[in-house]
Amino acid sequence: MSRISPLKSLLALAGGAVMAALITLPAQADEQSDIDQAAVKAITQGLAKARPQLTIESIDASPIPGLYRAQIEGGPVLFVSADGNYMLATDMYQIVPGNFVNLQEVERKEMRAELAAQLDKNHEDLIVYSPKGEVKGVVNVFTDVDCGYCQKLHKEIPALNDMGIELRYLAYPRAGIGSTSYNKIASAWCAKDQNKAMDKLKARQDIATDVCEGNPVAEHFLAGNKIGVSGTPAILLSDGTLLPGYLPAKDLAARIGIEDKQAAVN
Repeated sequence: MSRISPLKSLLALAGGAVMAALITLPAQADEQSDIDQAAVKAITQGLAKARPQLTIESIDASPIPGLYRAQIEGGPVLFVSADGNYMLATDMYQIVPGNFVNLQEVERKEMRAELAAQLDKNHEDLIVYSPKGEVKGVVNVFTDVDCGYCQKLHKEIPALNDMGIELRYLAYPRAGIGSTSYNKIASAWCAKDQNKAMDKLKARQDIATDVCEGNPVAEHFLAGNKIGVSGTPAILLSDGTLLPGYLPAKDLAARIGIEDKQAAVN
């Protein structure tokens, strides 16, 4: 029996057209009367011919005429020609006076800010380490239990809590869904005492494997991919800023505007 109820669609919480709840391509195509349906069909068939395992979430027009934006489930945005024969797997930049604007990064920033706001309202599917007293700040961390720097950051939790900072874990098994790392971290989410299980895994200790039905790890992983997580730890701040990599407690506290009182005294 599953002990953990699944997220109420973490993908939907992130907001925006790209992070909308998954729907079938035909239903979406019918709703997008402004999109060339012949191009949608050609792109769908072309991608399926090359990679049958890919699932397309959406196909939309791009700012470049004749080039379409195909969002791959759990993967990148692809820019595909209308005939489905050519594609670009890269971010698109807009040329503006004095700058190049990464359009995909603009989308990801919007999604991160919305996701952070929603996590502040509802974080029941996260593993949370709260300070005993007042919560003065919050960090959301996409983590992998086999990641050395994730383990190093985990050791900073007492110091973070002492400064009034709450740390909330989301799962991001870098080896992918169904991997050994996935089984480990999902077992922590399925454990009776999630924090204790996570502590053991971060200390490179074994826990009983129990991948319960309805655990949120896959949804965390997919959401991480959508907002630009490419490694761990990835620290999502309340304003939507994504910090890649490890930061010591005092540096992380300073980053969110909280003073290390002990350091100040010294």
